[in-house]
Amino acid sequence: MTTAALNLKTLDQLDYKGKRVLLRVDYNVPLDGERVTDDARIRETLPTLKKLIDAGCRLVLIAHAGRPKGKPNPKYSLKPAASALEKLLGRPVAFAEDCVGPAADASVQALAPGQVLLLENLRFHPEEEANDAAFAKKLAAHGEVFVQEAFGALHRAHASTAAVAGLLPGAIGGLVARELEFLNRIAERPEHPYVAVLGGAKVSDKLLVARRLLEKVDVMLIGGGMAYTFLKAQGIGIGKSLLEADRLGDAREILDEARRRNVELLLPADHVAAPEFKADSPATITPAQEVPEGLMGLDIGPKSRQLFAASVAKAKTVFWNGPMGVFEMPAFAAGSKAMAESLAKATANGTTTVAGGGDSLAVLAQTGLASKMTHCSTGGGASLELLEGKLLPGLKALAG
Repeated sequence: MTTAALNLKTLDQLDYKGKRVLLRVDYNVPLDGERVTDDARIRETLPTLKKLIDAGCRLVLIAHAGRPKGKPNPKYSLKPAASALEKLLGRPVAFAEDCVGPAADASVQALAPGQVLLLENLRFHPEEEANDAAFAKKLAAHGEVFVQEAFGALHRAHASTAAVAGLLPGAIGGLVARELEFLNRIAERPEHPYVAVLGGAKVSDKLLVARRLLEKVDVMLIGGGMAYTFLKAQGIGIGKSLLEADRLGDAREILDEARRRNVELLLPADHVAAPEFKADSPATITPAQEVPEGLMGLDIGPKSRQLFAASVAKAKTVFWNGPMGVFEMPAFAAGSKAMAESLAKATANGTTTVAGGGDSLAVLAQTGLASKMTHCSTGGGASLELLEGKLLPGLKALAG
């Protein structure tokens, strides 16, 4: 069964007015100490929050952050997220030091209509990731209805995404509905020509989605560290570049499948290379696809940028997941920046552009071009699994 075929209730089909709403959000945001450095995931939930507040609801927000391994750890506290939400919402946001137990219960009971409470990190309890029924029951006791707004966590069968959904009347929020609208559109009925842009470090992370996308796309562009495994699979020298030797066979299969399906698969034509993986390592542009011995490719070169941009310019649909190089280092950021600019230009010309994955969104934040995309997906893993054709546990649990 596809996601599109699930009978999912939206917020407008849920009786939530004046009720206590248990709202699962994805506030797993990057921090610099106690300061949120990118509040995009928080901002995306504001329309749903405001709608519920206006309806006189008492809002109990639950979320996770990082991987604290089932134990309380101040490093992974959601307190900074509560402060960021308070500023964005322009109203007080209460914070409870736990998500279950006396402190959480007291904070929930103290809520008045229109008030907002964020509970502490769900993953401070091992029962969350174990999808524990008793833990889910404690969470469910905080609300009268459940709203799922954590798209980035839907591919996990955890207590707050799966088990709790069976205990309360529930619906998907506006953010999840929007994600499904765009991702289902490019998965089921994309407008052609359809171009997929895949990047990032590893072939293994994108293997399943690459195979699935080959059934739909007209062109596939591959950049980032994963491109070197594909180049090596064709017998092209890659110097000291990143290589997943155990994935060479998979890379060859994808190249063969692209040929069989008449999909144009483009790899970098040149590279920005350096002797070491360091920000200040002297960068040189290779004259061709081959990376000389002693150097490692850390970004796509100027020829590749032009080649990739030309493909994007002809597209009617573009899906982008993964940077073209080590964008965190200024010397190796030009390829990812050029890709963001190409997508922004294409969007302005009427192309549907969907960007997904934390690193792609970080590039867009860095370039200030996020608002120039048709849609930025808040969940990298969830968006990839959806495009792979998988049924996400968090949605299956909500299906009517």
